[in-house]
Amino acid sequence: KKKKKKNSRPLLLRKKRKMGGPPSGDGKKKKKLFKSIISGGTTGGIEIMLMYPTEYIKTILHLQHKQPVVPGVHFNGPIHVLKYTLKERGFFGVYRGLGSLLYFSVPKVAVRFYTYEFLQMNLFQGQPSTPMASMLCGLAAGAAEAVVAVTPMETLKVKIIHDQVSANPKYRNSLHGIAVITKTQGLRGIYQGLLPTVIKQSSNQAIRFSVFNPLKQYFQAGDKNKDIGIPLTFLCGGLAGAASVFGNTPIDVIKSRMQSLDAKERYGSTWGCVKATYHEGGTLPGAIKVFYKGTTPRLTRVVFDVALTFTLYGQIMKFFDRVWAD
Repeated sequence: KKKKKKNSRPLLLRKKRKMGGPPSGDGKKKKKLFKSIISGGTTGGIEIMLMYPTEYIKTILHLQHKQPVVPGVHFNGPIHVLKYTLKERGFFGVYRGLGSLLYFSVPKVAVRFYTYEFLQMNLFQGQPSTPMASMLCGLAAGAAEAVVAVTPMETLKVKIIHDQVSANPKYRNSLHGIAVITKTQGLRGIYQGLLPTVIKQSSNQAIRFSVFNPLKQYFQAGDKNKDIGIPLTFLCGGLAGAASVFGNTPIDVIKSRMQSLDAKERYGSTWGCVKATYHEGGTLPGAIKVFYKGTTPRLTRVVFDVALTFTLYGQIMKFFDRVWAD
């Protein structure tokens, strides 16, 4: 019988080769996905702290039907909402309801970029995205964040803002509002408006990624590793945000109304809300105006929001790539 040839390499060197060599493809993927979670979460927290006042103003305008959302006051635009709130509630008045968004914004953006990166790496092998690939990955990322974080976040935000501007507020603050809504209404109360939120977030991210990535690739001029810099990244993100506003503001209006305190009694269903909103405008031009109510503050917020999100995410990922190289 032939004796098996022993490996003449010292045991220490053999172990070093196994343990200390370059990471496998799976290891690199896992590391990048973990970086995307940390970067996305950090980005979400910073972004919502900076941009929340415009979200507050937009929500007030969406909640305003033919009856005023604030007793005795009919707002005629975002500037009116801002002036009234600062006069009656002071600077921090435009931050009412922030807690409900802050608690969920970190996981929201983390889930979005994790899902996008996961699908990009596993379905398209991390190659430069075509508009269709970006749209499909963005669509899935938007649906994931809607189910995991955005629906409960938006529902709680709308209910708490609606309560805080009512004649007799029931909630002392965001934490108290979250506790009461969760206890009295359960998951159904928190996930009210799930369908329009999933549609909104899916279309949002599909539009944003399918606009941002081709613009970024254009400035990279064929070199996928080229850093286009902060100003151009901000520009690409802002244009992607603007495209999503004009593409799905009607969905956002329906979502906000379906998450108001009296949505069940007023509309009954998402389709009931669509019909009521259409009839509110009367004629077709009027109906279009109602469906695009709050576009100005939303456009202001989303352009800077998306530009800031893509820029922050890119910079934080670059930082992790430097300090935690593959």
